[in-house]
Amino acid sequence: MKTQFYAPDQQATSPQDASRTERRTATVRSIMPEIPRTRIGVGVDARKLWAGGAASAVVAGLVALVGVLISRWLYAAPVPAPSQEGAYGDVRTTALIVAVMAATLAATGLAQLLMIGTLRPLMFFGWIVALATTIIVVFPFSTTAPLDAKIATAVVNLAIGVAVGTLVGGVAARSSAPYDRISRH
Repeated sequence: MKTQFYAPDQQATSPQDASRTERRTATVRSIMPEIPRTRIGVGVDARKLWAGGAASAVVAGLVALVGVLISRWLYAAPVPAPSQEGAYGDVRTTALIVAVMAATLAATGLAQLLMIGTLRPLMFFGWIVALATTIIVVFPFSTTAPLDAKIATAVVNLAIGVAVGTLVGGVAARSSAPYDRISRH
């Protein structure tokens, strides 16, 4: 029995050849089933993500405010303004709160971008937030501020980083869904 091989552009010319081709195709499919196409990333319910991101921004801003107030009231540490500015400080405290809220919204955007385009997006998000938090915790020690102000600022920054990471990460986890379960309103 002689086996015939056909180039990809050739077709079986006889019913017997067509039958062999079908059997071979069936055998190959039974051994190696077709792998379904998968999407990279996960589905995102953007309304849930951004509503939670906005709430996280408010909470992170309040964490910054509470951290400054505790540092200034209880420990008399000049964070982020000099001590003579009172319990709240000056415009730098407001700038810190606004910057924290903006960073939280940026983290929400990053979470959405990672969820759309990467595998294991929450792992990458966690690493990015952890490394950014490390940077903002270590940075005060590179300034010429007094040691107590450096420590207080580092602790406040750590609390802010932990709040942003856990809140936005949690919101991102709750807003992820398989592609077929996302509401399309």
